[in-house]
Amino acid sequence: MAAGSAPGGSAGASAGRRAQQARRQERLLREQWQAARARAERWEAASEGERRVAAQLLMLVERGWRLLVDRRWPGTRAANVDMLLIGPGGVFVIDVKNWRAAPETSGGRLRAGGFSRDEHRRKLLAVTKAAESAVASLGMSPVAVRPLLAFAGHRVDAELGRVRLLGEREIGPALLSERTRLSAESVRALTEHLERVFPEYEAPAAAPSPDAATSGAASRIADAASDGLFDLDGLRDAALDEARRAPIEQWMTFLDPDQLALVRRNWAGPARISGPAGTGKTVIALHRAAYLAQRTNGRVLYVTFANNLPRVQATFLKTMAPAVADRVDFRSLHSWAQEYLRDRGVPVHLHKEKAETAFSFAWKHVGRNSCLTEIDPQHPYWREEIDYVIKGRGITSFDAYAALPRRRRRAGLRRPHRQAVWSLYEAYEAQRTERAVHDFNDVLSLALAEAAGRIGHSAYTAVVVDEVQDLTLVGVRLLHALVGDAPNGLLLVGDGQQAVYPGGFRLSDAGIDIRGDRGQVLRANYRNSKEIVDTALSVVAEDAFEDLDGLRTPGRRDIDLTYHDGEVQRAVLPTPAAHDEALLTALRGLTPQELAGSAVLCPAKRAIEHYQRLLTRAGLRVCSLDRYDGHPVEAVKLGSYRRAKGLEFKRVYLPQHDTPPPMGTPDGRTPAETAHERAELARSQLYVAMTRARDVLWLGSVRPVREN
Repeated sequence: MAAGSAPGGSAGASAGRRAQQARRQERLLREQWQAARARAERWEAASEGERRVAAQLLMLVERGWRLLVDRRWPGTRAANVDMLLIGPGGVFVIDVKNWRAAPETSGGRLRAGGFSRDEHRRKLLAVTKAAESAVASLGMSPVAVRPLLAFAGHRVDAELGRVRLLGEREIGPALLSERTRLSAESVRALTEHLERVFPEYEAPAAAPSPDAATSGAASRIADAASDGLFDLDGLRDAALDEARRAPIEQWMTFLDPDQLALVRRNWAGPARISGPAGTGKTVIALHRAAYLAQRTNGRVLYVTFANNLPRVQATFLKTMAPAVADRVDFRSLHSWAQEYLRDRGVPVHLHKEKAETAFSFAWKHVGRNSCLTEIDPQHPYWREEIDYVIKGRGITSFDAYAALPRRRRRAGLRRPHRQAVWSLYEAYEAQRTERAVHDFNDVLSLALAEAAGRIGHSAYTAVVVDEVQDLTLVGVRLLHALVGDAPNGLLLVGDGQQAVYPGGFRLSDAGIDIRGDRGQVLRANYRNSKEIVDTALSVVAEDAFEDLDGLRTPGRRDIDLTYHDGEVQRAVLPTPAAHDEALLTALRGLTPQELAGSAVLCPAKRAIEHYQRLLTRAGLRVCSLDRYDGHPVEAVKLGSYRRAKGLEFKRVYLPQHDTPPPMGTPDGRTPAETAHERAELARSQLYVAMTRARDVLWLGSVRPVREN
């Protein structure tokens, strides 16, 4: 019986300890509340409602938050800001209301007691905009600044656009549950900066505590000036250094003040942001999506070509701006188009394998013995011609194809060759139709036909397109049709130098006119050091490219560098086995935290499978980029060069990076023009992989020792 009673006794003792801990926590909270209430009551100039709300907020001060009370609204003579709360969860601009009637939200407006009170919401948003401008100089995104209406005497927890509505009892727990986005040092620096921008409106009769960030602003400003706290360049550098020390997933949400200007810009129509790798295009796109979601009532669609990126980017946005994350849809283009058609009752029979079989039959009967083999006897090149040049651009007649500039396609096609391609295309379409299946291009064409008659009448107020250079022309036309040329409706983000798929187009072909300052080119690289940039650019230095605006751009571009600590490590070994052992040695030397910020990238599926087996047998945790969702995980990421697009890592390992891809035919012949095209595309993919590295770029090579 003694043995049988032991578990029960142990459980009872454990329950007793938990009860004691709960009582101690309750006493502590009660004491903190009583002390906070007593301190708040000393603010004689404040209303009873403000004092009760302040008592709740002063409890947060005990946990690392800073509170500024009754501040002057900058740029005005008499207007004031009730409270600014700065803490681990960000900056909150708080307006305290002591209304007799409970607040109500109706039709996107604020009401109480049957009357409109929406002017209070508008004023709070205006003050919040001033706070956003103030913290922007320190490199903080506007998504970290939140407007909050606090209601004394009422129980409420609601949202009105980007404004949070909380009752006096709800405000403390709600703010304590905010995720941590600022360190203690950042909280201190921001508080002292905001004290300067928002000076005291009038001195309170008694301050609650010398270190509660509500004491005299003048003395704090004097102290801050003496130790250089208002050196904004220094503060920005500190914020950048802090972001770099954080997990890579947090670093990717850093926003430079110059980038912030683009996030907040009012675009008169479609806009485009381009620039070399590492200039923060994706970061701007994410912050822009959050910014638009805060300021509009509709939904925002964020689209990329790759299937893995939407999952990762959704995680990043939820980390940056959880309040609006559910109003931004992150989707790959094809998955969104399939859902769009399904919702409208348009039948889609997508079947990749059957479509490939249809093309194989068409090649066997029409292409294999045609003049196309003079240029390239291998069918993948001609499948790409149909996918990216004909169907990807929406070509429906031979005359249109015969006159079409084949952008990013090196092999010259005379009219007989184009006629042979068109015959192959028609044979493929016949085989595909006979099997009653669609390919991926058909999905986009069907969606475009459905959306064409509804331009500007979609569920989305804005569309953000990342890595736009990897989409087909039909895909871009489809997304443009959702919002048309509405102000702030369409933002295209990408860089032609990082195109990793064949074929190309100009935005003008899609009917998109980017005028004046609606076309922005970034030049400051925030990710890579000079050594890494030079190494990557050396790969594509001779490959001039035509960007989506039609401009011919040299492969080696001018870039302003802001980061200088990254390095390139080279491992040249005589055999593949020795090479792989060197890779394992490098990875085994990493801490779990360092491994979490590392990626092994490969050009093709076969290499990925090889290194999956190698790393797993060595006892290293591996996370496939196909499954990576943007949350930190103590495992090395593994995937293809293409899957790494839009991502970055502190350490990137490229095993056998300089092994040339297979270019020849089974009989040993190498078609010169198509081989050149494939080699250029391979260099572009390698350039993308190299520029994913922030701190370390490891380049593995196998070079057998030659005997004299």
